[in-house]
This record gives sequence, structure tokens and C-alpha cells, in this order.
Amino acid sequence: MIAYIGLFASALVAATVLPMQSEAVLTGLLAAGGRSVGLLITVATVGNVLGSIVNWYLGRALLRFKERRWFPSSDTQLERAQRWYARYGRWSLLGSWLPIVGDPLTVVAGVMREPLVPFVVIVTIAKAGRYLVLAALVLSWV
Repeated sequence: MIAYIGLFASALVAATVLPMQSEAVLTGLLAAGGRSVGLLITVATVGNVLGSIVNWYLGRALLRFKERRWFPSSDTQLERAQRWYARYGRWSLLGSWLPIVGDPLTVVAGVMREPLVPFVVIVTIAKAGRYLVLAALVLSWV
């Protein structure tokens, strides 16, 4: 049970802007054996998606500060970004599993007012896909 809690926590934190490697934790647990592969992938996916939802909420909250001097974009830039996101952005969330750019994408989705349900569906597909591929690779070598 502790292994699953640790995996969940590492996956949740890894999906936020904080540095963490849930893939290393999942790889270690898969290599050690003795646990349900399906449950490990599910726990990692749920934790990682919940972390992305935290990012989405942070992005939504950022808009409250758009009138502040330190806000990173002007109204014009924000409108341009919203038009771009309306055209391409939702599907860019399929890259939410990518290192470095994936987590900021989930924050941007919140800023761009992506509805939560499509956000969760697309991010879940991306995150689960990554863990499934990782598990298949690890299990083929163990």
C-alpha cells in the first residue's frame, strides 16, 4: 500500500511545476515485481492527471492578476494567444506528458479557459499513454 501511495504522490507532484520523476518510481516498482501492473499504471495516471488539474486551476487563477504590472502578457497578447488556443490549443494537450513543456501547457490551458471535462479527457489519454508505453518497455526488459 505504501508503494502505491508513494507512486501517487510522485505522479501528482511530477505533474505540477515542481521537479519530480514519477517515471523513475513507476519503473522501480514495475522492475521489482509483485504488484499489479494495471493498478500501478492507474495510480500513476490518476495522480498525474490530478496534478495537471492543479495546474489548470492555477492558470485560471492567474487571470485575476492580468491588470498587474508583473503579469507576463498584455491584453493584446492574451487575446492573440486565446485565438491561437481556440484553434490549436486543445489538441496541444496531447503533449502534456512531455518533459519541460507538458506541465506549462496545462497551466496555459487554465489561462485560456479550456473547459475542465475536455481538458481531463485529453490529458488522461496523454498521461495514461505515456505510462502504458513505459510499462511495456520496462516489462519487456525485466
